[in-house]
Amino acid sequence: MSTATDPVETTVYTPTAENLRAVLSPAGRPAPPGPFAASIAFGWRAMLKIKHVPEQLFDVTAFPIIMTLMFTYLFGGALADTPAKYLQFFLPGIMVTSVVMITMYTGVGLNTDIEKGVFDRFRTLPVWRPAALVGMIFGDLLRYVLASLVILGVGLVLGFRPEGGVPGVLGSILLLVVFSFAFSWVWTMFGLLLRSEKSVMGVSMMILFPLTFLSNVFVEPRTMPGWLQAFVNVNPITQLVNAVRAMMSGEDAGASVMWTLLASLIFVVVFGTLTMRLYNRK
Repeated sequence: MSTATDPVETTVYTPTAENLRAVLSPAGRPAPPGPFAASIAFGWRAMLKIKHVPEQLFDVTAFPIIMTLMFTYLFGGALADTPAKYLQFFLPGIMVTSVVMITMYTGVGLNTDIEKGVFDRFRTLPVWRPAALVGMIFGDLLRYVLASLVILGVGLVLGFRPEGGVPGVLGSILLLVVFSFAFSWVWTMFGLLLRSEKSVMGVSMMILFPLTFLSNVFVEPRTMPGWLQAFVNVNPITQLVNAVRAMMSGEDAGASVMWTLLASLIFVVVFGTLTMRLYNRK
């Protein structure tokens, strides 16, 4: 008969190294994600943000529709005799304007994530460092395509007829998305450089309005003063609009496409490099 003072016998189990390895590492260590896989994962995050906050799509749906209807019916008759005739000239330009304008939200969203501390967490992950930035821009590609399709749909309803057919339309949208991807690096730089999202939006509008309005989006440059034509002709938005118009109308767009791709490469090389330096130092 045991008493309260009797010692209790216990068995101490000491796991061996082999048993620990079998439990903790049943399989080989997974390989870290590559740059492309990590970027796609962050791009998916950007699309999920749209799913949970669908109001973000207002700028890629309502804004292009309002711009198309307003300029077509307010100024179309004065600029091209009839709104229908002006629409054939105007729709490729307003497509470019609407998509290029929404690229600034890449920088705004980046600045918001930085202010909330989200990017501090991303920087601690064992992934390719620029993946968070590249993925954010990848996610915005959906917005660019959606905005292009919305404007094209409205134009078709109003009577726009692209003589270039389906290949011309698809080629113009692809070129527009490529340019917008490259142009987004300008705003990622400002998103890292400026302190608030309002500052990013303000600076973006100061740059975007002259670039889009001082171009051939709304009227032919030959109606402008000579000194203004000099700026309009070297404006990358002008070359992009020329390329989109030519492809949609079934005309030769080789020179304009070349200059647009060259401008896109310059944006990526210059502003992408500056963005990476700011990102690594921030």
